[in-house]
Amino acid sequence: MHLPPALTHLRPAVLIRFLLGILLPLIVIGLIAEDVLEKQRFAFEQPVMLWVHAHATPALTGLSLFLHTFGGPLPMGVVFIAIVLGLWFTRRHSLAVFALLGLGSSVGFAFAMKLLFNRPRPELWTRLVVESGASFPSGHSTVAAALATFAVLLAWHSRWHWPVLILAIGYAFLMGYGRVVLGVHYPTDVLAGWLTGLACVLGAYSVLGGSPRLLELDKKAAGHQ
Repeated sequence: MHLPPALTHLRPAVLIRFLLGILLPLIVIGLIAEDVLEKQRFAFEQPVMLWVHAHATPALTGLSLFLHTFGGPLPMGVVFIAIVLGLWFTRRHSLAVFALLGLGSSVGFAFAMKLLFNRPRPELWTRLVVESGASFPSGHSTVAAALATFAVLLAWHSRWHWPVLILAIGYAFLMGYGRVVLGVHYPTDVLAGWLTGLACVLGAYSVLGGSPRLLELDKKAAGHQ
């Protein structure tokens, strides 16, 4: 008896990626979003933010300000476009489509959620930066997590996968933590942003086949040009 094609490709790694990287993040985002939509307050957020603010060193604040600028719409827009065009013009068309779909959808979903939930930003102390948009989810955190996930997937089958993984996690964490340091986002905004970026990129990866072949075929194609 032959199994359906969908079942023959249902490997443990695929299930783990779907359950932990897509389904679980979406569930957590939904639970947070429900309370945000109902204007519920998370009791832990204000004490956590005040603790972070009280323990923020000048160096950490300076790093947070740098990441605030670097992770803004214009710099990240340039980075995303450069990634897509760089992959496309080096004949790695599948990876270019993956980048466009994964990174682009993370930005689109974050923007749509901001419009839908329209959560006011925290006002716990005088902020060093001005942010006028909605608070939920954190766009900086969403984009950082999407970029980090994309980089890890590209490097996972190379000898650089562990260094890239460590750097990617560190980058995404510092970007999100910096949003709380600057007082422009609640912790749940950051968490929802991280999970949105992760789920969007892994979702795009799964839609496009979710296989090392996505990387290998493009490398071979580039080598024959």
